[in-house]
Amino acid sequence: MTHHAVPSVRPCRVLIIEDEYFLGDDLAKALRARGVDVIGPLAELPDAMTIKHDGFDVAVIDINLRNVAAYPLADELIRVGKPFLFATGYDANAIPERFRHVQRLEKPCDVGAVATAVITLCPTEKFTPVEYDLSL
Repeated sequence: MTHHAVPSVRPCRVLIIEDEYFLGDDLAKALRARGVDVIGPLAELPDAMTIKHDGFDVAVIDINLRNVAAYPLADELIRVGKPFLFATGYDANAIPERFRHVQRLEKPCDVGAVATAVITLCPTEKFTPVEYDLSL
C-alpha cells in the first residue's frame, strides 16, 4: 500500500443572498450539482441578517436587494471572519472602499463561474494521508 496526501473537504454550506429569483435559483442548482449545501436564496436583507453565523460557511451577496444595500450584512460577515463574495451589477467604483478586498463578480455573470469562485472559499481541512492500493 502507498500513502498519498489527498485533500479532505468538509461539506460546505453556502448562503445565497439574491433578489433575482431565477439567478438565485440557477446558482443554487449549480452549487448543489457540485455537492454544496445551499441556504436560500434569500431576497430580503432582514431575512439574511437573521441567519446564524454557524449555519453557513460562505455567503454570496447581491449588494442591491430590492433597493436596500446589503452592506450591513457584509460588515457583519467581515466582523465575524466569515468568507463571502459579491455577485452584483455594481462596478468596482460603486463599492465602498472597505469592501475593495472582497471578490466581486459583476452581473451578468455565469453561474458556473460564481459556483467555482464560491467553492474556492469553502473551508478545507489539512491534507491527510490516505491509504489505497495502486496495484488494482
